Amino acid sequence: MSLCTWGCSEDAFLSQNNPNSITPATYWKTFEDFDAALNTVYGALQFNSISGEFIAYEMVRGDLAGTEVWYPHYPFTEFTVTDATEHVQNKWNEAYVGIFRANQVLDKLKHTDTHSLSAEEVSQVEAQARFLRAFFYFELVYAYNGAVIHTTMVEDPQEFNKPFASKAQVLEEVILVDLAFAKEHLPTLWSTTQDKGRVTWGAATAMLGKIALYEQQWAVAEAYFKEIIDSGIYRLTVDIQDNFSAENEFNEESIFEVTFSDALKPGAPGATVDDHQYETAGEATSLISQLSPLSAGGFNTVLPSYYLHELMVYDEMDPANPVNIGFTYSQRMHASIVPVDYDNDYYQEPAGSKTGWAYGQSSYVKKHTNWYDKKLEDAQLRSGINWRHIRYADVLLMYAEAVLEGKGDVNTAIQYIDQVRSRAGVITLQSYMENNGGQFPALHRSVQVHGAHQWVSPTVETVRTHLRKVERPLELCFEGHRWKDLVRWGIVKEVLTDLRADEVWRFDNFEAIQEIPPLRIKERIRPDFAVATDNYDAQTHDYYPIPTNEKQINTALSN
Repeated sequence: MSLCTWGCSEDAFLSQNNPNSITPATYWKTFEDFDAALNTVYGALQFNSISGEFIAYEMVRGDLAGTEVWYPHYPFTEFTVTDATEHVQNKWNEAYVGIFRANQVLDKLKHTDTHSLSAEEVSQVEAQARFLRAFFYFELVYAYNGAVIHTTMVEDPQEFNKPFASKAQVLEEVILVDLAFAKEHLPTLWSTTQDKGRVTWGAATAMLGKIALYEQQWAVAEAYFKEIIDSGIYRLTVDIQDNFSAENEFNEESIFEVTFSDALKPGAPGATVDDHQYETAGEATSLISQLSPLSAGGFNTVLPSYYLHELMVYDEMDPANPVNIGFTYSQRMHASIVPVDYDNDYYQEPAGSKTGWAYGQSSYVKKHTNWYDKKLEDAQLRSGINWRHIRYADVLLMYAEAVLEGKGDVNTAIQYIDQVRSRAGVITLQSYMENNGGQFPALHRSVQVHGAHQWVSPTVETVRTHLRKVERPLELCFEGHRWKDLVRWGIVKEVLTDLRADEVWRFDNFEAIQEIPPLRIKERIRPDFAVATDNYDAQTHDYYPIPTNEKQINTALSN
């Protein structure tokens, strides 16, 4: 029996439209369409180079961590990456996938005659898309010192051939304009549980303050951060660990947080993301693969530096603070790293009973791992721990920096630093000064190498050094800020040189210090800074080169 009546041809049959298919002509009509498209822009935040596993490449740069020579992360510690290095290309590509998706939403939103969104719905969608586009461009300009600007959908392939714009140009033409719009139109809070994870007024304001701080516009930065502080929306969590686990996500300290889940999309490896048409996101993060130790199913690729380990050891607990009951080391060490002599459970066993702790590895990373409730990490390296790009503690420390650098206001800077120190249960700078003739210890210098800490009076210089080399490393290690901090302060060479000198001293005195406090190093001194110190050149290494594949595609970059 024929299914085609008289007059039916094969060409006519093949040209019929499927009424059930989604096409540009049938999509982009309702708020639900735009919201679903907006979710894909949020989805780009999960990409490995933006909020996932490949952030580990950033973590090993600078002074807070090292890695071993057999890992692909090692060139990032020794400054031998090139324009063809995989992560250099991935970060660029993934940021532009996010930008493309945001541009698509914004482009379709302009055609008000083709959709049914109200003015309020248009504003709601536009503010989110523009914040996210600004954030992806922020990732680019502070990684590559600029970007190629695309703010519209490309209709002619020749439009892809655009020159590289400077950081200042991208900030002025895109990032600051988008964030200002977002700040004006985003809500302070979203009203429903389903909206958790959407960006807010606080995220836009914090980003504006952060950029002003990076560009040394101290008064502007101060004003933005003070808006957040005075809003009363945010506060420090009682338990600092709540910021690095899956147990209290989107808490009162969170300002900009990326959602991950180890329950959705079961079976998909944690590293799977939807950055091209052949994959769908696994929704989980595989960052644990780089941070957790071999004994827990990871690769311990990111290893805390001896400098950070010693900072944690001397992050002196306040005996009057009740958060310290039951702990030998501070809450920040408890939440951030685990040393060989740790006196609590680690992956449900006494830390000292775990294998490892050898070949110069004096401690392992705890932040962003599931050490607190699992015996082993997931075999497919799936973790549901969200990534926090901005939290309130960071805002407090950035505010302290802004008033210190802009006004020379030492007392106010100390006041806000001490809010962070008090939550961590450690002795505040004010308490040190009250009990030690107006002085506090210069905690950035190694006791093992240089002897007892020097005591200093509070000045702009000494508080600046404390912020840069003590407080921000202790509070924010392994959270994606450190390299940008060192570069904007212009102190990369300084810290590398100082830590290389400490490294050489440890090497020369290894027999005397092996397996004794404060670090209990075994078998060898890990040479984290041996190559980096000599190789580093600010003009060459502060930012990544434009990826080679982009230069091959975009002819304007070779002109």
